[in-house]
Amino acid sequence: MSEGHDHRHDHHHGHAGNRRRLVVAMVLTAVYMLAEAVGGFATNSLALLSDAGHMLADVASLGLALLALWFAARPVTTKKTYGYYRMEILAALANGVALVVISLLIAYEAVHRLRQPEPIEGFEMLVIAGGGLLVNLFNAWLLHAVSEENLNMRGAFLHIIGDALGSVGAIIAGVLIWRWGWTMADPIISFVICALIIFSSWQLIHESVNILLEGTPSHINVGSVVAAMHAVKGVVDVHELHIWTISSGKEALSAHVTLEADIAHRATLEALQEALRAEFNITHVTIQIELPDEDEAASGRLYQIARKTPHD
Repeated sequence: MSEGHDHRHDHHHGHAGNRRRLVVAMVLTAVYMLAEAVGGFATNSLALLSDAGHMLADVASLGLALLALWFAARPVTTKKTYGYYRMEILAALANGVALVVISLLIAYEAVHRLRQPEPIEGFEMLVIAGGGLLVNLFNAWLLHAVSEENLNMRGAFLHIIGDALGSVGAIIAGVLIWRWGWTMADPIISFVICALIIFSSWQLIHESVNILLEGTPSHINVGSVVAAMHAVKGVVDVHELHIWTISSGKEALSAHVTLEADIAHRATLEALQEALRAEFNITHVTIQIELPDEDEAASGRLYQIARKTPHD
């Protein structure tokens, strides 16, 4: 009982820590988003305005992440037997799609700027973008520690990284415009930022969709799972095998397992569960035990008797 209590306490503590990190990152991002928007209009910089738009998406994504954490902490009900864990995946998918949409909008505006270049205040743009980079680097440091354990947090982290890349691009464009008056740098850098953001978002979208379709987790090899189950003493066959992800770090498996006729069911079941937990970290396991067909079992017994009977 004490072990279960500690696990729930750690889980709750982890969610509380994630919420604090998200709130701090969201407040900092919202404040500097306004600064970049004002600065973008003042300097006529597309890179700054696009970065401010990206920051707006960051604020929305961080808000979604907070909402998902709140939903995930809600208790299981008779109508939601898995709880609200999938809210995390939906938020991550929304984050990825938002990043792609924003990138396409930036690219569209960049095409217009390439056709009709406009004057830009390079030095002011450089200073404002430098401040944005500092904010993004701090937020990235804040979220990096929890980005690998949770798909939703990874989505928020990728938003911040994309925004940091946008700030770097704006800084480069600011230097080129300030020192050499090359205003074309603004839309060109915007294109580069868009490509980087879309690239980083694709894996997030792909993984989120795979989870929602209840596909096999990318880090689990089905053949290896079957081999590990067959390695357990008494297992004859494994079929109707399904492996899916409930939420980040929560993999589930269901299967029909045929056992030898005289094997101990409970001990074999516990051995299967332990093998799946130890080798693949699959903790939600549902196994239906089956026995060999009666005719096959009878034939097997007769064969064993025949082997033991000496021939005349």
